Amino acid sequence: MLKGKKIVLGITGSIAAYKSCLIIRQLIKAGAEVQVVITPAGKEFITPITLSALTSKPVVSEFFAQRDGTWHSHVALGLWADAMLIAPATASTIGKMAHGVADNMLITTYLSMKAPVFVAPAMDLDMYAHPSTQQNLKTLQSYGNHIIEPGTGFLASHLEGKGRMEESEVIVKVLDEFFEQQAAGSGDLSGKSVMITAGPTYEKIDPVRFIGNYSSGKMGFALAQECACRGAKVELVLGPVAVVPQDLHANIHVINVESAADMYEAATKVFPDVDAGILCAAVADFTPSVTAESKIKRKGEMTITLQPTQDIAAAVGQMKRKGQVLVGFALETDNEQVNAEHKLEKKNLDFIVLNSLRDKGAGFRHDTNKITIIRKDLTTIPFPLKDKTEVAKDIVDETVNTLRFEV
Repeated sequence: MLKGKKIVLGITGSIAAYKSCLIIRQLIKAGAEVQVVITPAGKEFITPITLSALTSKPVVSEFFAQRDGTWHSHVALGLWADAMLIAPATASTIGKMAHGVADNMLITTYLSMKAPVFVAPAMDLDMYAHPSTQQNLKTLQSYGNHIIEPGTGFLASHLEGKGRMEESEVIVKVLDEFFEQQAAGSGDLSGKSVMITAGPTYEKIDPVRFIGNYSSGKMGFALAQECACRGAKVELVLGPVAVVPQDLHANIHVINVESAADMYEAATKVFPDVDAGILCAAVADFTPSVTAESKIKRKGEMTITLQPTQDIAAAVGQMKRKGQVLVGFALETDNEQVNAEHKLEKKNLDFIVLNSLRDKGAGFRHDTNKITIIRKDLTTIPFPLKDKTEVAKDIVDETVNTLRFEV
């Protein structure tokens, strides 16, 4: 969907500036037209001659083109572009964008931009994690900018891997999917953010053994993909699954966790900033009271004392504010309806998705699932056995309708 699109590429003074060449090549290969705007510091890392050769356009850097009074119009660039991409974006540039410090051509172009703006941060981890940088990024998001965070693919775990600029192919994919979504019409989750928990948790017994379950994460991946395709920014809190799909939508940001405690920490941190939460993970209810520091040797019978894990659904249910939607899952073997209704009320959920291990083809490790949605008023909506991608559509439809009612 990039064919014929006009892209202003802003380049700043980062060691990652060399990656802008890869971005330009991929954009042009996809049929886009690229105009580079570079900061004075950016020219210390990559030459305008190189960039001009790749784009077949003069690089814009200074306000005045010559000493004869001709000048570059940042307003004209703002009207010309279909999108502006700033990659790499340093902490300095992000701060200037957030506070309107228009001291170079790139910032004035940004402030005049009528098209969507995408920002790919690039800096060391400490600078990225600093509260001022994080606040500036939140400010840019509040202005409607799209932040392509490091680890947008499926590399990040909390701040692990963050700071470095996201890979060029992922950045270009974000733009391509944005225009694809735009062409298809605005998705019903555009501008919304959704947290999804998925997969199993592993509770360590010793360094080589754990207590776990059979969850493959397939239902969670299907939900994340469906929400992302409808325009949502998805925070996927993912347990230790065996296989991660390689075609995850660029709007999906993965936070890798292992234990129930890890998932609790991540979910309670993310949930306050999203519009909806879908708790699809198969979280362990119990964890060993003591984890052995070395491998336990075989010597007759062994007793493991377990203690309850922190209740993620109950915690985020208490945190839920007006306008937020929270969806839970119940996998039951006995008294399915009664147990699901009890969980719905106790955890302060807006609706719950019930599936039973009694249903053939449903539950763990299957590509299909058979669900029943139970709403707050105990209205019950049963669905037949379907592929999990189709089940995800049913669940997300109900989430969208609930969000509309809440708003």
